[in-house]
Amino acid sequence: MPIYEKFVGKSRDEFKSLKDAQENYKLTYNDDFNFAYDVIDVLGMEKPDKLAMLWVSNEGEEKRFTFRDMMLESNRAANFFKSKGIKKGDKVLLVLKRSYLFWILTLGLHKIGAIMISATSMLKAKDYTYRCNSAEVKCVIITGDDNCTEYYDDGEGQYKTVEMKMVTKHKNAGKAWIDLEAEFEACSTEWTRPTGSEATNVHDTMLISFSSGTTGYPKIITHDFSYPLGHIMTGVFWHRVVDGGLHFTVSDSGWAKCLWGKFYGQWMGETALLVYDFEKFSGEDILGKLEKYKVTTFCVPPTMYRFMLQNDVSKYDLSSLTHCCTAGEALNPEIFNTWKAATGLEIHEGFGQSETPVCLATIYPWCKPIPGAIGYPVPGLDVHVLDEHGKSCQRGTIGEICIHYDSVNSHPCGLLTGYNFSVEDTRRAIHDGFYHTGDTAYRDEKGMFRYVGRNDDVIKSSGYRIGPFEIESVLMEHPSVLEVAVTGVPDKVRGFNVKATIVLQKGWTPSDELVSELQNYVKKNTAPYKYPRIIEFVDELPKTFSGKIKRTEIRENDLKKSDLKKSDLKKSKKKGK
Repeated sequence: MPIYEKFVGKSRDEFKSLKDAQENYKLTYNDDFNFAYDVIDVLGMEKPDKLAMLWVSNEGEEKRFTFRDMMLESNRAANFFKSKGIKKGDKVLLVLKRSYLFWILTLGLHKIGAIMISATSMLKAKDYTYRCNSAEVKCVIITGDDNCTEYYDDGEGQYKTVEMKMVTKHKNAGKAWIDLEAEFEACSTEWTRPTGSEATNVHDTMLISFSSGTTGYPKIITHDFSYPLGHIMTGVFWHRVVDGGLHFTVSDSGWAKCLWGKFYGQWMGETALLVYDFEKFSGEDILGKLEKYKVTTFCVPPTMYRFMLQNDVSKYDLSSLTHCCTAGEALNPEIFNTWKAATGLEIHEGFGQSETPVCLATIYPWCKPIPGAIGYPVPGLDVHVLDEHGKSCQRGTIGEICIHYDSVNSHPCGLLTGYNFSVEDTRRAIHDGFYHTGDTAYRDEKGMFRYVGRNDDVIKSSGYRIGPFEIESVLMEHPSVLEVAVTGVPDKVRGFNVKATIVLQKGWTPSDELVSELQNYVKKNTAPYKYPRIIEFVDELPKTFSGKIKRTEIRENDLKKSDLKKSDLKKSKKKGK
C-alpha cells in the first residue's frame, strides 16, 4: 500500500467516477503533520531499500538514494543546521540548481521547522538583495557552479538580515563562505523529532516561493506544512506515478514546479525520482535519458515537447513510459497530436500556480485529455469561473478561475496562506470567500475548463473578449512558426487590435506575403474576428527566468510606440471597446 493511502484512505483506482472522487476524496492527518517525519522517515523505516532518487550529473555520474538514505541524510542536515544556530522559523535561501543536496537540505529544514526558500541560479545581485531583504533571510546556500557566489557578493553590504553564507563544491572556502559539504559530512545521522515549542504544527509556515515576476517585483508566497498533502493530487492522480517506478520532471529546483513535479506528490506515490543535473536542455538528450533509465512517468512544459519532437522519436525505445503530463503554459493541439502519433501516449494537461497544487487537470482514468482543455477540478478544491461581480459564469463565458477559500473553517491543503507577510496584499487575492487566481477560463459543454490566459492577457477588441491561447494554437500549426505570443495593441477605434509576435522556424524569411498567409490561415481555422491585424517577426521573445513569455513587456513596448496615452487606454477599457 503506497503511503498516500494512509492519508486518503483508499487507492486512486478505487474512485470509480468523477462524482465519486469529488464527493468522497478526504484527507486525514494530524495537527503535527510534517512530510519529512510522517512520509520520508516512515518510508525509511518501513521500506528502507526502496529507491527514492536516481541522480545523474551533467557528465553522467550516478548516485542512488534509498528512502533510508533520505531519512539519514536529512537527519544529518537537521544536525548541521542546528549546529549553525538555525532554528524553527528561520529562513534559508537555497540556490542549488538540480543538486541532490536540494532534497536532503530541504527535508532537514522541514525537520527543524526552518523555512525553505528556493531560487534560480540565474539571479544577479539586485535579485538576491530583493529576495533576502524582503523575506528576511538568515542563511544563504548557493551552488559553487558558474559565477553564482560572485553575483551574490556583488550585493555585499546591502543584505540586512543574512548572517551566514554557504557554498557547495568546496568553492570559495575560507573567503567568508562556509564549505557546506566539509562541515555537513562531519554531522551525525542520529536525530530525534523535537517536542514542545520546537515541534512543528501543520499551520506553521514551511516554505516560501517567489512568483515569476512577469509584472513588477516577484511576490512572496507562503505555504504551511499541509502543502505536501495537496500534492497527492499532483503526483499520484495527475502524474499517475507508478509505485516502484521512475518519474522524470526536468524542472530546476529554483522553481515551484520542482516541488510540484519531483518532490512531495511523487514520493507520496512511492515512485523514485530521476534528477538529471543537466546544463542545457536538448530534446535529443532528454529522449536518450527516457530510454536509458526506463522512465515510467514524465512531465515537461509544451515547449520542451516541441523541441523533443524535432528529433526522430521513433529511434528511441520509450516502451517503459505509461503516462505523460504537461503544465506551465497552454498545450497546443499540434504538440498533443504529434506526440501521440510518435509514442501512442496522450499528454495530460494540468493547471496550477506557485500558490496552489494542481487544481484543474485530466487526472481521472475515465477522463480523456482534450487539447486545450485543462480538465475538471481536483477533489479537495472547489473551483469556479466567476465574472467581475463574483457571480458564476454560464458555460462558454470567460471568467476568472477562483477557488473557494473558507479561512474560518478550513484551509484547502496546498493553497497559499498569504502574500508578502501582508494582510492587505493577501486580501487583494483572497476575498469574498475565494482565492482569485488572476487566470481566465471558460467551461465547455462537457463542463471541462478551457484556459484563456491571465486577466491582463485577455484582449478586448470591438466588444469581443479574445484569449491569446486559441490564436497562438492556430499559428503554431503553421509550418513557419517556431514560437508566438499574441497580445493586444491599443487602437482608437477598436480599443485593441490583435497582434502576433512571431519567431520563425529556420529557413523562413519575413515578408508581406507571409503576413497575409498567416492572417488568412487564422481566419480559416478560427473565428475570423480573432485574426492578428498586426504581425511582427522577431529573433526571440522576451521571457522570465522560468521561461514564461513576458507579454507585459511586449504590450508596454507597443504602448510606447502608440499615439494613445495610458489615460486613453484606461478610458477605452472602461468603455469595453
